[in-house]
Amino acid sequence: MSHIPVLLPEVIEALAPQDGESYVDGTFGGGGYAMRVLEAANCKLYGIDRDFDAISRAEAMAEQEPRLTPLLGRFGDMDALLLSHGIESVDGVMLDIGVSSFQIDQGARGFSFMRDGPLDMRMGQTGPSAKDVVNQMAAQDLTAIFRQLGEERQAKRIANVIVAQRKEKAFETTAELADCVERAVGGRRGKKTHPATLTFQAIRMYVNDELGELARGLAAAEKLLRAGGRLVVVTFHSLEDRLVKNFMRTRSGAVSGGSRYMPEVNKGPEPSFDLTRRKAVEPSEAETSVNPRARSARLRVVTRTKAPAWAEPVDTGLRLPPLNALEVAS
Repeated sequence: MSHIPVLLPEVIEALAPQDGESYVDGTFGGGGYAMRVLEAANCKLYGIDRDFDAISRAEAMAEQEPRLTPLLGRFGDMDALLLSHGIESVDGVMLDIGVSSFQIDQGARGFSFMRDGPLDMRMGQTGPSAKDVVNQMAAQDLTAIFRQLGEERQAKRIANVIVAQRKEKAFETTAELADCVERAVGGRRGKKTHPATLTFQAIRMYVNDELGELARGLAAAEKLLRAGGRLVVVTFHSLEDRLVKNFMRTRSGAVSGGSRYMPEVNKGPEPSFDLTRRKAVEPSEAETSVNPRARSARLRVVTRTKAPAWAEPVDTGLRLPPLNALEVAS
């Protein structure tokens, strides 16, 4: 299955590409959004992705489209990545958060239990993998990951069963882990979704520090965007959407602080964004009928003001064990 960009017309409308401007696609993936932006205006686009395969696709496209500049790296570092190329500001940033169809569809990448493969799940293909997490993490740490990132009600039970099973044999494949989780929760019990869905989601988000990366990416976009620039974010998960919503509302001054009787007390910095739309844009029934992946998508957009970027970091609200404490399996 090829990757179908979600809410594509809505993203282009929100970004509003103009001739002579420059944009960042922080999650290049298959390049669907990027190429549509370049079709919409005579502009420059920087395509960022930490996935080597995505950058290879971008480089192939750039051979035919010189206005596209591929950049290997994390979108959370977009301000530094562009500065290394002499770019201090841009007119728009778009982010499509989450795993891409290209990654899910390749069994060898280990993202999905639908295709048996090695337990990997790393978007950047470096650092600790899902295999390292499930074979090394203590039960209480696995519980925290499953509960916070997967919102899995049976997190503790699943973690305990994983730890018990790995004592007999280390986990190597996605099928082994999926079967273990299914046994831990007592089978499917008539449910349409596989019982390992939330566990796999949690491990993937943890391995790639997806919410941490999103928080850093929002702050980096705030620094990089010039006045009038647009930040367009598409999310597929409630945790991601909540983080984006809170960031945009806080940075736009929509979330007040202090008492109305003492308005100067705890007064925050000048708003760095204007809320272009207060509510998220959702996909139409026509789109979801063609592309079921779009069902959970939410688009939010804000416009950069002239105010300085806030010094305050973006807090994910998570309290998870450090990933860098794991030993990387050879």
